[in-house]
Amino acid sequence: MVEAVQDAGVVVTGAGGGIGAALARRFAAEGARVVVNDLDADKARAVADEIGGIAIPGDASAIVADARDALGGSVDVYCANAGVGSGGSEAAGEPVWALAWDVNVMAHVRAAEALIPGWLERGRGRFVSTVSAAGLLTMIGAAPYSVTKHGAYAFAEWLSLTYRHRGIKVHAICPQGVRTDMLAATGSAGDLVLQPTAIEPQAVADALFKGIEEDRFLILPHPEVAAYYQGRAGDPDRWLTTMNHIQQKWEAGQ
Repeated sequence: MVEAVQDAGVVVTGAGGGIGAALARRFAAEGARVVVNDLDADKARAVADEIGGIAIPGDASAIVADARDALGGSVDVYCANAGVGSGGSEAAGEPVWALAWDVNVMAHVRAAEALIPGWLERGRGRFVSTVSAAGLLTMIGAAPYSVTKHGAYAFAEWLSLTYRHRGIKVHAICPQGVRTDMLAATGSAGDLVLQPTAIEPQAVADALFKGIEEDRFLILPHPEVAAYYQGRAGDPDRWLTTMNHIQQKWEAGQ
């Protein structure tokens, strides 16, 4: 058992399936009291019933107050997991870009705005952001997703550097391919880049809990991402050339 989460009040958004459901199950198994959120009410209730949690369906941006009440007055851990895997280019269209910004970035900002004041008063709190390796690197064929996941990572990083001395822990989870409905929806780009090394959602939850035990900000369920990230920073042109070769291979297969 991880002492830091035993009897903690935990919220997991986008928890009707995939990574979110795996996180909810793991927190419950570790003795936490878990609020399961998802836009799909039936899925949220199914996971909540399975783990003995509390289902609060709806928009992840607007559930903090209800979750706080359901947990007896406080949220100790907030997992900003809900996301949209918006594909397309710069021409994806304003509605696609707006939705990606709203769900992948602004939902995190709104949750933090609601939670941080109370956490600062108590001197503790934990914010978990499901980002993606795309937030450190990029993803071919998915400009809205890549750009907004960079934003999600930047916001998590900012929270950590701003509040870590005041008792607030922040974790950014950055996996590559995970066997979820979102991965299936990436089509041929996902088949080329993500499927070969895809992992199960439970492996992401395991990586998070190891990171919590080790008090680490950056959680990499695929350890090789660290080398890719270093290569990107150390020689951007070489990294971009390599990624462009992957782009060309993808285009040739369309």
